[in-house]
Amino acid sequence: MQIAFLCLGVMGAPMAGHLARAGHAVRVYNRSAGPREQWLARYGDTGGRAFETPAEAAAGADFVMACTGRDADLREITRAGQGAFEAMGEGSIFVDHTTVSASLARELAAEAESRGLGWLDAPISGGQVGAERGELTIMVGGEESVYVRASPLLDAYAKKHLLMGPAGSGQLSKMVNQICIAGLVQALAEGLHFAKRSGLDAERVVDVIAHGAAQSWQMDNRASTMLRGEFDFGFAVDWMRKDLGIALEEAERCGATLSVTSAVDALYAEIQARGGSRWDTSSLIALLEPPEKG
Repeated sequence: MQIAFLCLGVMGAPMAGHLARAGHAVRVYNRSAGPREQWLARYGDTGGRAFETPAEAAAGADFVMACTGRDADLREITRAGQGAFEAMGEGSIFVDHTTVSASLARELAAEAESRGLGWLDAPISGGQVGAERGELTIMVGGEESVYVRASPLLDAYAKKHLLMGPAGSGQLSKMVNQICIAGLVQALAEGLHFAKRSGLDAERVVDVIAHGAAQSWQMDNRASTMLRGEFDFGFAVDWMRKDLGIALEEAERCGATLSVTSAVDALYAEIQARGGSRWDTSSLIALLEPPEKG
């Protein structure tokens, strides 16, 4: 299978690597040369090749996968003068793993259809570790026939993927994911803060409640680092605010009430104001547990 993978960030690079290791001919693009060279150094033995524009990478590909940052970035790699859509052949499929607005997903799906291309919006969850282990969760929007064709490729880096409905449904499902995470992280931060202030050994509390109804991915993977005040890793606050902003805008359009999400978004804004833009999202506890004075 000829596959193009556009944008080799901390998620895209290992995802493209899984496809290469699965035996596919992978053609990669990244705006800056460094990640392209690093990817080739790691996966060049598979026959992978790097290109300087999305169009060059996409030319002749059966599938074009992308994992970029924002709506504007996705528009650039699909539509700009050297965008992938111009080079893709009729019947080929574009799979977008970026978290963007549902309206953009629908817009690009319509354009893809007008060009004779397939489209899936397929945002991911699982973080860098999930990408590296090939254990991502993927929420997919698009036509079932297109999803069926793409499913074997998604298997290369996902532990679970599911078609949620027509174009845009994957993005809407990812919004639900981020809404739930935001509330969970703040609740965990408050729980750990309460445990410490009430005189409990917070590590021991987590050790026991993590086996009950309070258990969550955030508790399993972030409680210990939150207690140590370690945030220089993981999913950055800047990206979470981008995702929550998309969800809040969609909620306004559809009339949904997201009071907790709105409150947590404001807390993340405070983290940004304190210089924590690149901290992990678990840094919410820093607003409750400021660093001890020397």
